[in-house]
Amino acid sequence: MTEKTSHASGEAADASGSASAAGAPVILSNEPGSFAWGVLAKRHPALIQQVRDAFPYGPLQHEALDALLDEITNGVVEPLVLEDHDDERWADWGREHFGRSWYDAPFLWAESYFYRRLLGAVGYFGTGPWQGVDPFAPFKRAELCGEAVEEELRALDALADVPAEERATALLHASLWGNRADLGFRVSAGELAAGEAVATALVADDSAMLWQLLPVGASSTVALVADNAGRELIPDLILVDHLLEHHHAERVVLHVKPYPYYVSDAMTADVVDCLRRLTEAPGEAGRIGGRLWKALAAGTLEIRTHSFFCAPLPYEDMPEDLRNEFASATLTILKGDLNYRRLVGDQLWDATTPFVDLTAYFPGPVAALRTLKSDVIVGLEQERMDALERSGAAWRTSGTHALIQVRRLILQL
Repeated sequence: MTEKTSHASGEAADASGSASAAGAPVILSNEPGSFAWGVLAKRHPALIQQVRDAFPYGPLQHEALDALLDEITNGVVEPLVLEDHDDERWADWGREHFGRSWYDAPFLWAESYFYRRLLGAVGYFGTGPWQGVDPFAPFKRAELCGEAVEEELRALDALADVPAEERATALLHASLWGNRADLGFRVSAGELAAGEAVATALVADDSAMLWQLLPVGASSTVALVADNAGRELIPDLILVDHLLEHHHAERVVLHVKPYPYYVSDAMTADVVDCLRRLTEAPGEAGRIGGRLWKALAAGTLEIRTHSFFCAPLPYEDMPEDLRNEFASATLTILKGDLNYRRLVGDQLWDATTPFVDLTAYFPGPVAALRTLKSDVIVGLEQERMDALERSGAAWRTSGTHALIQVRRLILQL
């Protein structure tokens, strides 16, 4: 079937219409007071201390963490030691940045490399007793066991008898907002109690197009690239259950990180923890957990990972095997802020640059579900952009706004 559509309806042009990266500066961290500067100058040093306090590490780990802290605050970017398993890859990715200030490296690269170095400092990749021990696990587990998750799982009972279309909207919003998932779960008299607040906070909403791509009864395969674990992964899994149970998808492939990344990013172990949390819960949550457990056994839900998910690269540079995988999916859903930055490029785009132009390279239909927590934003209407700027709020980085953006695949005549 051939479609012809316009940018006004949110559809993609062919690759020849792609926006040029030349006109959008890459985001660096060397502007004091900027969001990127704050991450490197404040968030990363604080995280080193939190990780140090979370485990009874020995002198070697303490010395390595102290050295990393000194490097990121006072020194220059140092390469990995030669015997590290991935030193050649990082030598290639970082050749332009080693020996320079961390603040002068691209923000996306500097963040990614910081987490790689943090894992190295605590011995995650070594052969000693701390090999494979997730330094962020205590933070993930604490959130998963919190009262907020308990309340959200109980709230699922109210959704059980809601019409499928309204339930789908609620669960999509829950997955979108992640740790504000309760916005999506509140249901009153068959309507979202928080629906108006959610709509106001959405800076772009292509959700209708998303559901058009996944009609009930079609033999669809959905690739969902997860973001965070814990309280944010549970709504993703519940959305997956809805897609399978209501026949929006015949099969779902859940992509997670191969090792710890960006504090709370989801790995296979985190998926298992969330599934156990669901299956052990009473009511609708337990039924959802049971169905997902069976879906994994049957192969209608599959967990996969790829080293590229922990690379400091945009999706435009994805390897061929991952490109082929996304090309075979009916729809790829990318969750979260980091995936969005990698999808459109971590650059200072004009906010009205069409989303469809910057994602024209993607090998299949793609949807971004993202709570805004960094400067990058594209695909906004000028009127909406002007209103947001007039508000005076830090709407790009505060997590108070979100978006659902979709690019369909255009089949040429």
